[in-house]
Formats: sequence, C-alpha cells, structure tokens
Amino acid sequence: MSRMISSSVVASFWLAAIAAAAAPLVSGSQGFAISKRSFTGWPGQYEGREIREMALTRRELAFARNFPGRIGRFSDGDREIIIRWVGAPTRQLHSAADCFRGIGYSIAPLPAEKDANGTAMSCFRAVHGSDDLKVCEVIRDAEGENWPDVSAWYWHAIIGSTRPPWWSFVVAQRI
Repeated sequence: MSRMISSSVVASFWLAAIAAAAAPLVSGSQGFAISKRSFTGWPGQYEGREIREMALTRRELAFARNFPGRIGRFSDGDREIIIRWVGAPTRQLHSAADCFRGIGYSIAPLPAEKDANGTAMSCFRAVHGSDDLKVCEVIRDAEGENWPDVSAWYWHAIIGSTRPPWWSFVVAQRI
C-alpha cells in the first residue's frame, strides 16, 4: 500500500526551500559587510612561524579583483599559506578542494587535523603530475569561532551568528 504525502508536508517542504533560497537576500544579513579599508594588514606569523609574502599568481590576481576582501599568498619556508581576509558573507570564498579541483588536481579526502592552536582543519590530498600535496583549511572570526568547512561558515555568516571580518587559512605542504 503506497502512502500519500499530505499537502501540509508538501507545503512545509516548499516553504523551507523558499526560506533557504531567500536567506542570502535578507537585508539583516547584508548589513554585516565591512569595507576593504578596514583591513589592518597581514599577520607576520602563522602557527608561531614567521611568514613571508609571495606574489599572487595571475589566476589569484584575477579572482581577487571581485573578491569582497583581500587575498595573500605566503610561505613559512616549508608550507605555502593562502590567507583570505573576508569582509562580507560571500559565495566567492570557495573551499580549497574546489579551487584545486578546478585547476586540474585530483582530490582525496584526508582526516581532519588540528592546527597548532587545537582548531580542527579540514584536509585533503591534492595530486597533479609531480605535485603531491596535503592541504588543510580553516576559517576564523574575531570572536574565536572556527569553521573547517566553507559551507558551514557561509550559513553562519548569512544568518548573522558571526560577523566580519573573517580569516580563511589554506595551508599546503608537499607529501
């Protein structure tokens, strides 16, 4: 005997779908944007190690033109660290896995790891030709909240449970 789905269940589903689609358009969440002029500069260290700024690639420069924040590329001598300062909730903050996949890397998930501060970071292996990398990422706000997942951060940012600016750290090291 097949069950009929009640009209109230269908209506609830559509109401939830419409609410989720409209969430980015709610004016309250858009008021959290801050100006790029609020940027106070890049950190001089990451995980207790001094970092030096490197030039952005052409692809990174092109992407940075419309990004609601700033993008920097750094090295601590062993690892490359992409730091993104984000001034507004945005879908332009892509997960590192999506970025690597988009430029031709094969991606395989790895277990989450903790950084030097004990914060969980999502990790994956990225392979392209002779490049074999372990890549981990985390997003942080000024209040001490962390997200190892861009999607989880985005929904927290949209509903206003976190406020800008946010810092995204993507750490890549050769395996």
